[in-house]
Amino acid sequence: MSLYKGLVLIHIVSAIMGLGPGFIMTLILKRAGTMQELAFAFKLRSFLHGLIMTGGILLLATGLAMGFLNPYLFRAGWYTVSLTLYLIAFLSGPFLLAPQSKKIKAVLGNYDSSRIPDSYGQLARKLYKYEHGINLIFAVIIILMITKPF
Repeated sequence: MSLYKGLVLIHIVSAIMGLGPGFIMTLILKRAGTMQELAFAFKLRSFLHGLIMTGGILLLATGLAMGFLNPYLFRAGWYTVSLTLYLIAFLSGPFLLAPQSKKIKAVLGNYDSSRIPDSYGQLARKLYKYEHGINLIFAVIIILMITKPF
């Protein structure tokens, strides 16, 4: 197996590991009906976040490495658009998702009941919007990587 093919293999496995869990993270939280279930959902979400970060960093590293091995990729529209969208989505984590998650954790941390507080719903809906937008970006990237339309 060539170095390039090895990078492609790692890239694909990283995409499964890094992007797959991101598509279901919102569903995990939406299914919680009590504070106990919500606490468990956040623990599970935290574990999945570790997979997403590891896969995401590997995706970026292998994608750039393939570009350096085949510099023509940097002139391919699908590659540069995918890379740009990926950076936007990746950076949205610390700048959009993390602050929203901190607000949610603050509300839940000060709450002492088995019932999920109403204020959680508003904050969660905003977080879900951001996550759905990021998932849409990742879906577009996947389509660009498969079809290479330009």
